[in-house]
Amino acid sequence: MSHAARVPVLMYHRVGEAHNAWEARYCISPRNFSAHIEALARKGFRAVGIDAFVDWLEGGPPLPEGAILVTFDDGFRGVHEHALPVMERLGWPFTVFLVSDLIGQEDHWTRDSNPDGATYPLLDADEIRDMQKRGVSFHSHTRSHASLPTLNDKELAAQLTGSRRALAELLGKEVAYLAYPFGHVDERVVAATRAAGYRAAFSTRSGFNRRDVDRFQIRRIDVFGTDTPDMLLRKVRLGSNDGSVGYAARYYLGRFKSRLMGTA
Repeated sequence: MSHAARVPVLMYHRVGEAHNAWEARYCISPRNFSAHIEALARKGFRAVGIDAFVDWLEGGPPLPEGAILVTFDDGFRGVHEHALPVMERLGWPFTVFLVSDLIGQEDHWTRDSNPDGATYPLLDADEIRDMQKRGVSFHSHTRSHASLPTLNDKELAAQLTGSRRALAELLGKEVAYLAYPFGHVDERVVAATRAAGYRAAFSTRSGFNRRDVDRFQIRRIDVFGTDTPDMLLRKVRLGSNDGSVGYAARYYLGRFKSRLMGTA
């Protein structure tokens, strides 16, 4: 079996129906999500668990060629209703990053950003426990989905340690990983994340992850609700948030030119 030299991490958000163009970026329909996962499986990709992925980053056992990590930010209820059955059918593990103070509530932090002012339900404790029993892993997206670099040191520590502690109590196990809300991170936030006891943290910066990636700046590919399965496959193959045909053409043309220059 050949081994992976680089592993893409996919970042989804809500699974459900989008009601405006803003929502369509962060919300994928159940039908399109299923089409995404089926397309990946047909092309030889396979999801691995988050612990196996981080073990690999730290020099542990190799991962198979085609390994991917699938993550969902925020913990929307639609992940339980729509994504879980699809992933279970394939036996694929995945990870959800939860906002610990808002479990069973709604995504209030989006109210000012969404042109319609709409919010959507988040997983409650019973749904989380049900998913955990079925192999889903849960980790931290802070207490309230705050922009961490804007907080003072005390507030920052409270967001990181408070979420980790509350989720560990709910889940009955250690919470080792963090996804930075909005992808907002700086050196102070990284230092505080380490100090809070996290093993690794996930950014929103696109690209592949090789074993030398900063474990507190793990890269993820942002999957949009408007991405077709072909667009997603191009994103995964190129390590890019741009899944357009035009971007792919420019990428391969650039590589071709680089090879020509290298042999000149």
